[in-house]
Amino acid sequence: MIPFVKAHACGNDFLVIEESVAGRNHAELARLLCSRNTSIGADGIEFLDRSGTRPGDYFLRLFNADGSEAELSGNGTRCVAAWLAHSEGIERVALGTHGGIRACRVMERSGTEYLIESEMGVPRVMPRTIVLPRVGEVEGAMVNVGNPHFVLFVETEDFSAHGLPWQELGAIISGSPHFPHGTNVEFVQVRSPREIAFRIFERGCGPTTSSGTGTCASSAAAMVLRETDRELTAIAEGGPQRTVWPANQAAMLLTGPAEIVCQGEALQSEAAGTTSTEEASL
Repeated sequence: MIPFVKAHACGNDFLVIEESVAGRNHAELARLLCSRNTSIGADGIEFLDRSGTRPGDYFLRLFNADGSEAELSGNGTRCVAAWLAHSEGIERVALGTHGGIRACRVMERSGTEYLIESEMGVPRVMPRTIVLPRVGEVEGAMVNVGNPHFVLFVETEDFSAHGLPWQELGAIISGSPHFPHGTNVEFVQVRSPREIAFRIFERGCGPTTSSGTGTCASSAAAMVLRETDRELTAIAEGGPQRTVWPANQAAMLLTGPAEIVCQGEALQSEAAGTTSTEEASL
């Protein structure tokens, strides 16, 4: 049996599983448990390491739904912070990731819903043009917020670019040879000096309703390359989040919601390669 918690941040959903029960099966568990048709379903799994052998109060390993390991997830980190607040009353926590330590602070709580501010590190923004077969030149920016992003600015209402739906172009860019390890891709509309809207194609799981690091990458690119305000409301399909970046060498702050959905146990049959789950709403 594998105890789990399910949480989401603006619809970007994650399972939280203790590292101590994962063994060496992180990738297999992610592919198995994140399947939306045959198992619990999620965009990824955050494995919570309480051993104290790595940086931070606790350490997180993130595995995407396809079994690939990523550096971190802003929304996933926030989901873990919400669970620690809900289950153990911890309202401030430093969570180590492969992309650096992310300090989280609970600002508000209502039942199983939490509003959390996260310190997301110092974004790095670099304009870049790539050339894609059958698409041509695509102008954008590489943004690193502990993990890689390629940000495009669009003016179309449906976020399409270069004559392609954003989902299709996002898949092409994410898997392009320009990015040997893959990249997350954001399509950004600048709506005003204080507001942007964007869509996300996430490396390892495809289109998602939200992304914490994607919110930061989109905001940083807009602030640097479109000279928006240093405080932005960034709106994805799953809802708005707030970013504050006082200066280029300062850490960006991200504020957004996280909600605990349920907890339960997954019963894994190694022979059949399937799982059954028993869930309990909170």
